[in-house]
Amino acid sequence: MQHPDIAEILINLRNADLRLREQLIRKGALSDGYNDEMKQLHDANAAKLDSIIDRIGYPTPDKVGKEGGDAAWLIIQHAIGQPAFMKKCLKLLEKAVDENKADPIHLAYLSDRIAVFEEKPQLYGTQFDWDAEGELSPNPTDDPYKVNRRRKALGLNSLEEQTAIIRARAKEENQSSPADHAKRQEAVRVWKKQVGWIR
Repeated sequence: MQHPDIAEILINLRNADLRLREQLIRKGALSDGYNDEMKQLHDANAAKLDSIIDRIGYPTPDKVGKEGGDAAWLIIQHAIGQPAFMKKCLKLLEKAVDENKADPIHLAYLSDRIAVFEEKPQLYGTQFDWDAEGELSPNPTDDPYKVNRRRKALGLNSLEEQTAIIRARAKEENQSSPADHAKRQEAVRVWKKQVGWIR
């Protein structure tokens, strides 16, 4: 590991994120839209990571260790109000994966997340949201058969198995579907336009 000091910073940023998420779960507030405190934390973490990337490049495990690399990826995944930053990281991560320096599963999750925000079909089925029936379901994919083939190639379980896991976890965390699905969908679209994911 080339940068143990940076690894420690990344792990601390991730831990702060997970602590806040746990607090929101305990309050039953995780399903109430994008919490302001969480948004501020995500934006601050993204800014710190962006300055780290400017200094050392993408934080791959050879630079910051596996835990540091995983922490960086989580920070990127949660930087949902920062389209330019997430897209910049996607390009850097693609290059790192091509060079066998980063986890292709991280790339699958990040590319799916960006696709969903841009209202495009995801390729790996990693991103879920509440559907009109009040169930957590995968966001639209290009082709369920191809999705499961891609998932298997990365060592991921099937989309059907993952759906059961996601729904069980949401139940454990007392997450609940929005009272008005159409209203929430419209609010999400407005937010996507505001932050620049769609026009």
